[in-house]
Amino acid sequence: MKKTYFNWSSGKDSSLALYEIKKDPTIHITQLVTTVNSHYNRVSMHGLRIALLEQQANAIGLPLDLIELPENPSMDEYNDLLSTKVNGYQKQGFEHCVFGDIFLEDLRAYREKQLKPFAITTSFPLWGRDTSFLIKTFVDLGFKAIVICINNQKLDHSFLGRVIDESFINDLPDAVDPCGEYGEFHTFCYDGPIFNEPIAFEKGEETYREYQLNDTETIGYWFLDLIPQ
Repeated sequence: MKKTYFNWSSGKDSSLALYEIKKDPTIHITQLVTTVNSHYNRVSMHGLRIALLEQQANAIGLPLDLIELPENPSMDEYNDLLSTKVNGYQKQGFEHCVFGDIFLEDLRAYREKQLKPFAITTSFPLWGRDTSFLIKTFVDLGFKAIVICINNQKLDHSFLGRVIDESFINDLPDAVDPCGEYGEFHTFCYDGPIFNEPIAFEKGEETYREYQLNDTETIGYWFLDLIPQ
């Protein structure tokens, strides 16, 4: 079997991808890997507390390793840190890794390019599948997730803090991908068939932040803080 690490985002796509890849007898997953912002001690992009990330890993039953980024890393800094970490995985005997991406071709190409020098191959168990089908499968399997980040330009603030269920799916605007594959929303998965027990938390503060895209454009995100119980 291939010694494999799993690129864990803490959300619904990662959870469903891990569920699917566990069916492959040729792949042996021994570690979860998550990129975090070391300045804030939170998962990069959607701001989940590391304490909840660690509870997920414990409930899944796999060790967790972190790729720790500075507060505002440049692309060069990110690539250097990633290369250093992957080089270490190669020395530990890892030969394969798994991602939860669904259809963004440029992102998949970037991931494969970064791993090629280390001879680490990849699996994308959700790749090319219909996102309407995937989100319904996620719910039908008994997974539970909550929306903790939304792109304010693509989705209304009222979706923040909602649980992924049939009502949520039905309420999504037509222009929004059902799995949020274009970054419309991000989630925290707290229960389901890959967990030994549900993750306990309570809702905390909601925060709005804007980020500068260029000299004239900004992009805004709403974040929901989750507090471990």
